[in-house]
Amino acid sequence: MVRRVAVLGAGVSGLAAIKCCLEEGLEPTCFERSEGVGGLWRYTDQAEEGRASIYRTVFTNSCKEMMCYPDFPFPDNHPNYMHNTRLQQYICKYAEHFNLLQHIQFKTLVTKVKKHPDFTVTGQWEVVTQRDGKEEALFFDAVMICSGHHVYPNLPLADFPGIQKFKGCYFHSREYKEPEKFRGKKVLVVGLGNSGCDIAVELSTVASQVYLSSRSGSWVMSRVWDNGYPWDMLVITRFRTWLGNILPRVLSDWLYVRSMNRFFKHENFGLMPLDRTSRKEPVFNDDLPSRIACGVVVIKPNVKEFRETSVLFQDGTVQDDVDVVIFSTGYSYSYPFMEDDSIIKSRDNQVTLYKGILPPQLEKPTMAVIGLVQSLGPIIPTADLQCRWAVKVFQGQCTLPPVSKMMDDIDEKMGKKLKWYGNSTTLQTDYITYMDELASAIGVKPSVPKLLLTDPRLALEVIFGPCTPYQYRLMGPGKWSGARKAILTQWDRMLQ
Repeated sequence: MVRRVAVLGAGVSGLAAIKCCLEEGLEPTCFERSEGVGGLWRYTDQAEEGRASIYRTVFTNSCKEMMCYPDFPFPDNHPNYMHNTRLQQYICKYAEHFNLLQHIQFKTLVTKVKKHPDFTVTGQWEVVTQRDGKEEALFFDAVMICSGHHVYPNLPLADFPGIQKFKGCYFHSREYKEPEKFRGKKVLVVGLGNSGCDIAVELSTVASQVYLSSRSGSWVMSRVWDNGYPWDMLVITRFRTWLGNILPRVLSDWLYVRSMNRFFKHENFGLMPLDRTSRKEPVFNDDLPSRIACGVVVIKPNVKEFRETSVLFQDGTVQDDVDVVIFSTGYSYSYPFMEDDSIIKSRDNQVTLYKGILPPQLEKPTMAVIGLVQSLGPIIPTADLQCRWAVKVFQGQCTLPPVSKMMDDIDEKMGKKLKWYGNSTTLQTDYITYMDELASAIGVKPSVPKLLLTDPRLALEVIFGPCTPYQYRLMGPGKWSGARKAILTQWDRMLQ
């Protein structure tokens, strides 16, 4: 019987895990290596060892109605997209409102997580922690890993011949904080993800020239969509997801490319993805096209070779006098505290998790990895629903199929990822499809037929309106009495 649960990390996923455990009568103990909650969103002036790091000007890419905890809406007067400091304030208020802080041990590093000697019988874990130089071993009935996946930078220098000869300065975007020290420099940013584009745009206001190198291109979206509404309140709807799933692939691809090109033609800006119909996660940047149009950001192909002061690109062009290179090349998924890393990376050193949460090969399903998915949707409600599912599994209230069936499910999803995103190892998944799958398993998916009969006004908003997190607190276990009102007033809060 699961009672005591170890939660690793007090970011947005860890807080959701603590709250879900408390709702189900479990006893969570959260270990956080820093001195405060927030994880990724807790800004510091220096990148800290073992912690996610953001730059000073990071804003959210999901709007407040889409990204809140499902039973804790943002205040009405908050802007739709928030600076990291404002989101951090909200996270702290959430922790205080639900009395989560008393369950967190701050400045405590988890150094080891390993199976209890009689794991096959009890499913228990030994968690070794370090605080003030003292080590302590504790036993728990279950473990929820909420340590995030923006901690360990991926710096593939072997892919960039000649980097050792380069006389300028180079570093991973994790180290970047603000632009002033790059005033008057020529800067090359490698990587066309959200961080790479943000940094390139920000540097273009002070640098003499910014070059943005991309290996495969990317779709670039604006946060502000049709009629000035937030993109995700218009795009992430049940109706659009249903339409995308029933349309023939050719028509679906054509509509997708057309919608991505609605504000500017990506080909003309050198941004078109190599695989034109790839659904890989778009970049959100309202300023990049205008920065390119003004010539202060120049798009370049992949780097072929670095020289002492210049860079040779794949198209044969050479850029001289480059002062700084910032590698915005993403992160790798690492769990240094796991004594047996193959529990999470059980196949070809790739993350292999049932429903993106549970290591399928465990004799007892008492470990959950939270927040290790990406979708065209917000992480906070995703993590919340993952935690609710995991806790039900721990308690035996959500039955799992045999290991072979779980592995088949993982393989089937990898096949779909290859078809939609061009990469089977990506963490990406379709937001509403994934959320509904978890919600169905624990009985909290909104029943549209029932709503059409009993509450047609709400039903229409659920079908055609944005799939806001409140939908997953409308009915079933853990339902929130304010969910209906929150859904019917979401556009008002957005406008305010």
